Amino acid sequence: MSRVSDSKLPLGWAGIVRLGLVQSAIGGIVMLATSLLNRVMVVEYALPAALPAGLVAWHYAVQLTRPLWGHGSDRGRRRTPWIVGGMAVLATGMLLAVAALGLLATHTVAGYPLAIFAFAMVGAGVGAAGTSLLALLATRVAPERRAAAASITWIMMVAGIVVTAGFAGSLLAPFSLARLAAVTGGIAGAAFLIATFAVWGIEGQVTEPAIAIPVAVGPAPGFGSALREMWADDEARRFTIFVLLSMFAYSMQDLILEPFSGLLFGFTPAQSTQLSAVQHGGVLVGMILVGVGGGAFGGTRRWGMGRWIVGGCVGSALALAGLAVAARVGPAWPLSANIAVLGFANGVFAVAAIGAMMGLAGAGGSNAQGGREGIRMGVWGAAQAIGFGAGGLIGAVGLDAGRAIIGSTPKAFTIVFAIEAALFLAAAILAISAASRAAPRPLASLAA
Repeated sequence: MSRVSDSKLPLGWAGIVRLGLVQSAIGGIVMLATSLLNRVMVVEYALPAALPAGLVAWHYAVQLTRPLWGHGSDRGRRRTPWIVGGMAVLATGMLLAVAALGLLATHTVAGYPLAIFAFAMVGAGVGAAGTSLLALLATRVAPERRAAAASITWIMMVAGIVVTAGFAGSLLAPFSLARLAAVTGGIAGAAFLIATFAVWGIEGQVTEPAIAIPVAVGPAPGFGSALREMWADDEARRFTIFVLLSMFAYSMQDLILEPFSGLLFGFTPAQSTQLSAVQHGGVLVGMILVGVGGGAFGGTRRWGMGRWIVGGCVGSALALAGLAVAARVGPAWPLSANIAVLGFANGVFAVAAIGAMMGLAGAGGSNAQGGREGIRMGVWGAAQAIGFGAGGLIGAVGLDAGRAIIGSTPKAFTIVFAIEAALFLAAAILAISAASRAAPRPLASLAA
């Protein structure tokens, strides 16, 4: 039995772009927490790389609660309060993280619990806002536009990261803690306001004639029942495993790339932040290429982007192999070009994987049940968080261990980058296997 719910009326392109602004705001703040603060801790204040890596891993650990938040928004049928509230928590956590850095820089013990609390707020904010945003896209976007919506919102997220990185980099020279606090405070406040205005009223807005989308009627199941139902779907379960491995590979370099440019190439904080902008600019180009040329815009098949997923994983592996060589060659290596290629390959992989994720979430499982988008996106978000947290932490800890055991910073970077390249190849193999076992079906037929 099904009905047409006002909250299920499809969004037009303007509404999708508005939600993309929310993703841009989330990405901009997260970049400051996981990239800029990481570099400052390691290079400017000579703190162990494991410290920021542990804090970032902790913020991903907090995101393991994503399924609970997704399930809560499923039961309440309202995503906006979770998005706005999550953005407020995220912005506040960013401000506290900078305050904690000031204490850590002076070796004040109070800096550690404050940093832990701040990154917990960052993780909670990202989980609440991000999961609810993806669930809103899956419920309010018509099946034939879901892949396009995924591409648009993630392209806008990367654009937000690029703009934030470039803006922050231009304002941080010369570097000082006071300047860092002012820049991050301004960016966090602006991001919260943009996200709030972008999402406000959108759940009740209709920009096109209504299209009937089935919604399951009946009492909402408990969290445990909903989770078991989702995990019983073979395709969703295989996709969860793929997300876990691929995100692990994706994030291993995340916390060591800016220290890499500072330690072996002599980049300043402003230069390394701008290098991050180069990387994410490459990501943006890769996403646009897949969206325009690979069927992401208007694509309607689950795992239909398998070739692009595999190509992105293989390209990422080759770019990381180049960084392994760069660690031995030094400043003579074309680092910016290598980073741009890595970003491009990452973008190809990411937008293709997100297109598949949106298709599976919107399908609601093999039974085509509605009202489960939140928990499905929450489970995949949790798998992503585990992969990101573990990958970033192991990459940074591996670097510290390698430097201590081998006694050579270039060799330690070489080993970490080589391992990451191998993991991307493993993810490509897993994607080939999962796609070959899946039985692609048009999403439109699932809504019939």
